[in-house]
Amino acid sequence: MRKLILMVQLSIDGYMSEKDGNTDWMVYNWGSEWTWDDELRKYFTNLTASTDCILLSRKMAVEGYFDYWASVAANSSLPQSGFAKNIVAAHKVIFTKTLERSVWDNAELAKGDIKKEVKKLKKQEGKNMMVYGGATFVSALIEAGLIDEYQLFINPTALGSGTSIFKKRTNLHLVNERPFACGVTVLKYERSLS
Repeated sequence: MRKLILMVQLSIDGYMSEKDGNTDWMVYNWGSEWTWDDELRKYFTNLTASTDCILLSRKMAVEGYFDYWASVAANSSLPQSGFAKNIVAAHKVIFTKTLERSVWDNAELAKGDIKKEVKKLKKQEGKNMMVYGGATFVSALIEAGLIDEYQLFINPTALGSGTSIFKKRTNLHLVNERPFACGVTVLKYERSLS
């Protein structure tokens, strides 16, 4: 069965963004300058290449996620182009209650019960699946017990408050930790079955 992997950048105190949505504190804040060191870039790109399906919220889809990464993939001079090509090639599933049709290449809409839809996707043939966000969507997946692996990219910044993806107690089992020269530490967790 395929795993659902969450890949998310967080502050050291566990927030995905400040309360107003600001993320300028991230070591890499999704712009043209990829400020992660080479080893973290390789790790990130390889992790994305290990999946062939991306789950997204409607909000991320309509805010330009696909168009942004398609433009980066088309520009091979950008260091993120390898990662972006993985995004473009992957099958995308957009969870929505309001969209009537998908206007994006290689993307379909999931309009049913989130738990049933994800369990159906996990049973399909293929590589693992990845979820990036947004925060409300990720929280719903966590609360439903659907995330199998957590790849938490911890930035060296404490916010004090903000948007959390965890809405209730969630027990996890640490599998691996890896610090990188740019200051980000990747913590890999699996769901604790106890």
